[in-house]
Amino acid sequence: MSLTWHQFPQKEELDQQLANFIAERLRTALASQPRASLAVSGGRTPAGMFRCLRDMELDWERVDLTLVDDRWVPNDHADSNERLTRENLLCGRAAAARFYSLVSDASSAHDGLKGIQLRLNSFKTPIDILILGMGDDGHTASLFPQAPELEDAMSSPALLAATTPVTAPHTRITLTAPAIVAAGTVLVHITGEGKKALLETALTEQKAETELYPIRRVLDRAADKAHVFWAA
Repeated sequence: MSLTWHQFPQKEELDQQLANFIAERLRTALASQPRASLAVSGGRTPAGMFRCLRDMELDWERVDLTLVDDRWVPNDHADSNERLTRENLLCGRAAAARFYSLVSDASSAHDGLKGIQLRLNSFKTPIDILILGMGDDGHTASLFPQAPELEDAMSSPALLAATTPVTAPHTRITLTAPAIVAAGTVLVHITGEGKKALLETALTEQKAETELYPIRRVLDRAADKAHVFWAA
Protein backbone atom coordinates (compact mmCIF):
# COMPACT_ATOMS: atom_id res chain seq x y z
CA MET A 1 0.00 0.00 0.00
CA SER A 2 1.32 3.43 -0.92
CA LEU A 3 0.56 6.15 1.63
CA THR A 4 1.98 9.66 1.86
CA TRP A 5 4.16 9.93 4.97
CA HIS A 6 5.08 13.22 6.67
CA GLN A 7 7.78 12.58 9.29
CA PHE A 8 9.19 15.05 11.80
CA PRO A 9 12.01 14.88 14.37
CA GLN A 10 9.95 16.45 17.16
CA LYS A 11 6.30 16.41 18.18
CA GLU A 12 6.15 20.21 18.33
CA GLU A 13 7.06 20.48 14.66
CA LEU A 14 4.54 17.77 13.79
CA ASP A 15 1.81 19.65 15.67
CA GLN A 16 2.50 22.88 13.80
CA GLN A 17 2.88 21.34 10.36
CA LEU A 18 -0.24 19.19 10.71
CA ALA A 19 -2.23 22.23 11.86
CA ASN A 20 -0.95 24.15 8.82
CA PHE A 21 -1.94 21.27 6.53
CA ILE A 22 -5.46 21.04 7.97
CA ALA A 23 -6.02 24.80 7.82
CA GLU A 24 -4.92 24.94 4.20
CA ARG A 25 -7.24 22.08 3.24
CA LEU A 26 -10.12 23.83 5.02
CA ARG A 27 -9.39 27.08 3.19
CA THR A 28 -9.39 25.20 -0.12
CA ALA A 29 -12.73 23.57 0.69
CA LEU A 30 -14.28 26.89 1.76
CA ALA A 31 -13.17 28.53 -1.46
CA SER A 32 -15.52 26.32 -3.47
CA GLN A 33 -18.43 25.52 -1.13
CA PRO A 34 -20.56 27.24 1.54
CA ARG A 35 -19.31 25.12 4.44
CA ALA A 36 -16.42 22.75 5.19
CA SER A 37 -16.31 19.90 7.70
CA LEU A 38 -13.61 18.54 9.99
CA ALA A 39 -13.72 15.39 12.14
CA VAL A 40 -11.06 15.06 14.82
CA SER A 41 -9.90 12.33 17.17
CA GLY A 42 -9.42 12.44 20.93
CA GLY A 43 -6.76 11.12 23.24
CA ARG A 44 -3.55 12.86 24.33
CA THR A 45 -1.85 12.95 20.92
CA PRO A 46 -3.82 15.77 19.22
CA ALA A 47 -3.92 18.30 22.09
CA GLY A 48 -0.80 20.19 20.97
CA MET A 49 -1.94 20.23 17.36
CA PHE A 50 -5.36 21.55 18.45
CA ARG A 51 -3.67 24.46 20.20
CA CYS A 52 -1.83 25.30 16.98
CA LEU A 53 -4.92 24.93 14.81
CA ARG A 54 -7.36 26.94 16.90
CA ASP A 55 -5.80 30.31 16.05
CA MET A 56 -5.31 29.70 12.34
CA GLU A 57 -6.82 32.39 10.13
CA LEU A 58 -9.79 30.95 8.27
CA ASP A 59 -13.55 31.41 8.23
CA TRP A 60 -14.29 29.23 11.26
CA GLU A 61 -17.96 30.29 11.25
CA ARG A 62 -18.36 28.18 8.11
CA VAL A 63 -16.71 25.07 9.56
CA ASP A 64 -18.69 22.09 10.87
CA LEU A 65 -16.67 20.23 13.51
CA THR A 66 -17.27 16.86 15.12
CA LEU A 67 -15.40 13.92 16.58
CA VAL A 68 -14.45 10.72 14.80
CA ASP A 69 -15.65 8.93 17.92
CA ASP A 70 -16.39 9.46 21.58
CA ARG A 71 -16.92 7.47 24.73
CA TRP A 72 -20.48 7.47 26.08
CA VAL A 73 -19.66 9.57 29.14
CA PRO A 74 -20.68 13.10 30.22
CA ASN A 75 -18.82 15.76 28.25
CA ASP A 76 -17.00 16.91 31.39
CA HIS A 77 -15.78 13.37 32.20
CA ALA A 78 -12.01 12.71 32.30
CA ASP A 79 -12.41 10.16 29.47
CA SER A 80 -14.45 12.43 27.20
CA ASN A 81 -12.99 13.26 23.80
CA GLU A 82 -15.41 16.18 23.62
CA ARG A 83 -13.95 17.65 26.82
CA LEU A 84 -10.43 17.53 25.37
CA THR A 85 -11.65 19.11 22.13
CA ARG A 86 -13.49 21.91 23.91
CA GLU A 87 -10.51 22.67 26.14
CA ASN A 88 -7.87 22.65 23.39
CA LEU A 89 -9.55 23.39 20.04
CA LEU A 90 -12.93 25.08 20.52
CA CYS A 91 -11.43 28.33 21.77
CA GLY A 92 -9.59 31.21 20.17
CA ARG A 93 -10.66 31.71 16.56
CA ALA A 94 -11.96 28.12 16.32
CA ALA A 95 -14.62 28.83 18.96
CA ALA A 96 -16.72 30.13 16.04
CA ALA A 97 -16.95 26.66 14.46
CA ARG A 98 -20.27 24.80 14.58
CA PHE A 99 -19.61 21.83 16.89
CA TYR A 100 -21.66 18.61 16.79
CA SER A 101 -21.44 16.52 19.95
CA LEU A 102 -21.59 12.71 19.76
CA VAL A 103 -23.12 12.24 23.24
CA SER A 104 -26.47 12.91 24.86
CA ASP A 105 -28.23 12.10 28.12
CA ALA A 106 -29.48 8.72 26.83
CA SER A 107 -28.57 5.77 29.04
CA SER A 108 -26.20 4.14 26.53
CA ALA A 109 -24.56 4.71 23.18
CA HIS A 110 -26.95 2.22 21.60
CA ASP A 111 -29.98 4.00 23.06
CA GLY A 112 -28.64 7.39 22.02
CA LEU A 113 -27.50 6.49 18.52
CA LYS A 114 -30.67 7.45 16.67
CA GLY A 115 -30.77 10.88 18.30
CA ILE A 116 -27.13 11.56 17.48
CA GLN A 117 -27.73 10.49 13.88
CA LEU A 118 -30.56 13.02 13.66
CA ARG A 119 -28.37 15.71 15.24
CA LEU A 120 -25.77 15.23 12.51
CA ASN A 121 -28.30 15.48 9.67
CA SER A 122 -27.16 19.08 9.16
CA PHE A 123 -23.45 18.26 9.42
CA LYS A 124 -21.67 18.73 6.09
CA THR A 125 -20.94 15.36 4.45
CA PRO A 126 -18.94 13.86 2.91
CA ILE A 127 -16.48 15.10 5.51
CA ASP A 128 -13.75 17.25 4.00
CA ILE A 129 -10.91 16.46 6.41
CA LEU A 130 -10.82 13.62 8.92
CA ILE A 131 -8.09 12.85 11.47
CA LEU A 132 -7.59 9.32 12.75
CA GLY A 133 -5.53 8.07 15.64
CA MET A 134 -4.52 4.46 16.25
CA GLY A 135 -4.56 2.37 19.42
CA ASP A 136 -2.02 -0.21 20.51
CA ASP A 137 -4.38 -2.95 19.31
CA GLY A 138 -4.66 -1.42 15.83
CA HIS A 139 -8.09 0.09 16.37
CA THR A 140 -8.96 3.42 14.83
CA ALA A 141 -11.94 5.60 15.65
CA SER A 142 -13.93 3.17 17.85
CA LEU A 143 -13.58 0.32 15.38
CA PHE A 144 -12.14 -2.19 17.84
CA PRO A 145 -10.96 -5.73 17.16
CA GLN A 146 -13.35 -8.21 18.81
CA ALA A 147 -16.13 -5.65 19.30
CA PRO A 148 -19.41 -7.44 18.51
CA GLU A 149 -20.55 -4.55 16.31
CA LEU A 150 -17.30 -4.29 14.32
CA GLU A 151 -18.43 -5.89 11.07
CA ASP A 152 -21.62 -3.85 10.96
CA ALA A 153 -19.63 -0.67 11.59
CA MET A 154 -17.19 -1.62 8.82
CA SER A 155 -19.96 -1.85 6.23
CA SER A 156 -22.95 0.21 7.41
CA PRO A 157 -24.20 2.95 5.04
CA ALA A 158 -25.05 5.04 8.12
CA LEU A 159 -22.79 7.84 9.28
CA LEU A 160 -22.49 6.52 12.84
CA ALA A 161 -22.49 3.29 14.82
CA ALA A 162 -22.51 2.34 18.50
CA THR A 163 -19.76 -0.07 19.57
CA THR A 164 -18.82 -2.03 22.67
CA PRO A 165 -15.03 -2.54 22.97
CA VAL A 166 -13.95 -5.78 24.63
CA THR A 167 -10.54 -4.38 25.58
CA ALA A 168 -11.45 -0.82 26.66
CA PRO A 169 -14.03 0.81 28.94
CA HIS A 170 -17.25 2.57 27.91
CA THR A 171 -19.55 2.02 24.99
CA ARG A 172 -18.80 4.37 22.10
CA ILE A 173 -20.27 6.32 19.23
CA THR A 174 -18.09 6.19 16.14
CA LEU A 175 -18.11 7.17 12.51
CA THR A 176 -18.53 4.05 10.40
CA ALA A 177 -15.76 2.88 8.10
CA PRO A 178 -17.68 3.93 4.95
CA ALA A 179 -18.17 7.43 6.39
CA ILE A 180 -14.44 7.65 7.15
CA VAL A 181 -13.44 6.39 3.72
CA ALA A 182 -15.78 8.89 2.03
CA ALA A 183 -13.86 11.83 3.50
CA GLY A 184 -11.97 14.05 1.07
CA THR A 185 -8.73 13.79 3.04
CA VAL A 186 -7.91 11.12 5.64
CA LEU A 187 -5.07 11.87 8.05
CA VAL A 188 -3.44 9.42 10.47
CA HIS A 189 -1.82 11.25 13.40
CA ILE A 190 0.57 9.12 15.48
CA THR A 191 3.71 9.59 17.56
CA GLY A 192 6.45 7.31 18.86
CA GLU A 193 8.49 4.48 17.42
CA GLY A 194 6.06 1.87 18.74
CA LYS A 195 3.07 3.31 16.87
CA LYS A 196 5.12 3.66 13.68
CA ALA A 197 6.20 0.02 13.89
CA LEU A 198 2.63 -1.13 14.57
CA LEU A 199 1.25 0.83 11.61
CA GLU A 200 3.96 -0.53 9.31
CA THR A 201 3.12 -4.06 10.48
CA ALA A 202 -0.60 -3.45 9.96
CA LEU A 203 -0.01 -2.14 6.45
CA THR A 204 2.07 -5.14 5.35
CA GLU A 205 0.45 -8.12 7.06
CA GLN A 206 -1.09 -10.86 4.94
CA LYS A 207 -4.36 -12.08 6.43
CA ALA A 208 -8.00 -12.47 5.54
CA GLU A 209 -9.69 -9.08 5.40
CA THR A 210 -11.74 -9.63 8.55
CA GLU A 211 -8.58 -10.60 10.48
CA LEU A 212 -6.65 -7.43 9.63
CA TYR A 213 -6.21 -4.58 12.09
CA PRO A 214 -9.11 -2.12 11.72
CA ILE A 215 -6.68 0.67 10.80
CA ARG A 216 -5.52 -1.41 7.82
CA ARG A 217 -9.07 -2.21 6.78
CA VAL A 218 -9.88 1.50 6.66
CA LEU A 219 -6.67 2.57 4.93
CA ASP A 220 -6.99 -0.17 2.31
CA ARG A 221 -10.08 1.71 1.12
CA ALA A 222 -8.66 5.23 1.49
CA ALA A 223 -5.03 4.86 0.43
CA ASP A 224 -5.35 7.31 -2.47
CA LYS A 225 -6.27 10.18 -0.13
CA ALA A 226 -4.55 9.20 3.12
CA HIS A 227 -1.59 10.93 4.76
CA VAL A 228 0.35 9.74 7.80
CA PHE A 229 1.78 12.43 10.09
CA TRP A 230 4.34 11.02 12.54
CA ALA A 231 7.02 12.19 14.94
CA ALA A 232 9.29 10.16 17.18
